[in-house]
Amino acid sequence: MSRGTALITGASSGIGAELAKLCAAGGYDVVLVARRAALLEKLAADLVSRHAIDARIVTADLSQEAAPDEIVRAVDGRPIDVLINNAGFGVHGPFSQTAWEDERRLLQVNLMATVRLTKLILPRMVERGAGRILNVASTAAFVPGPLMAMYYASKAFVVSFSLAVSNEVKGTGVTLTVLCPGPTHTGFVEAAGLSESRLFQGPAMSAEQVAREGYDAMLAGRAEVIAGARNRWMILGARLAPRSLLAALARRLNSSVQ
Repeated sequence: MSRGTALITGASSGIGAELAKLCAAGGYDVVLVARRAALLEKLAADLVSRHAIDARIVTADLSQEAAPDEIVRAVDGRPIDVLINNAGFGVHGPFSQTAWEDERRLLQVNLMATVRLTKLILPRMVERGAGRILNVASTAAFVPGPLMAMYYASKAFVVSFSLAVSNEVKGTGVTLTVLCPGPTHTGFVEAAGLSESRLFQGPAMSAEQVAREGYDAMLAGRAEVIAGARNRWMILGARLAPRSLLAALARRLNSSVQ
């Protein structure tokens, strides 16, 4: 029997797809949300074949304000037992030169869609006295990020929001976990224009490794998990360093090696 239904945004590839696989392997029916229908259909068919669960796809563009409400309507009142807000992207370049429409879309996807979906689904979880939410942030949340100012700031918001709401729901039977990956091998790198940056010249985790740490932390009801021992040590050090120094270091890492 199904353990319930998990809704995963940004499920077409990368960390989102790996989280969907873990949910299906764990016995959850899945609602897969992303813009690319063909990739969602392929993943859904694979999960149904492997795990004998129900998989539904919802094609949605989370950069549109109405998308979260449309997603919830698309599940036809089906209770959501696990919500994974994974969708997100970055914009690279000096803020004075980046296009506002790109930055607006970033805020809508990374920040507003996460908050709105949580707002729509969390109250029903609290009413039932059960549910798990996993918000995917980034280790970027812990430092200022020149050349990716809006991305870093959006993830700082996700961490602060998640930890606050996680505290609020203690004792309700609902848990909220925020996952903070460091550099990870996904399509995010190319989409954000970071292929030549120093940040991705060093070690990076696989999407599968990051997803596993996040999934396990969510099931354990932990409030926060920084994926990877190396990243945990780096963030521990960052919490002790002057923020001006961190900004200078982040700018160097976000700059091209050329």
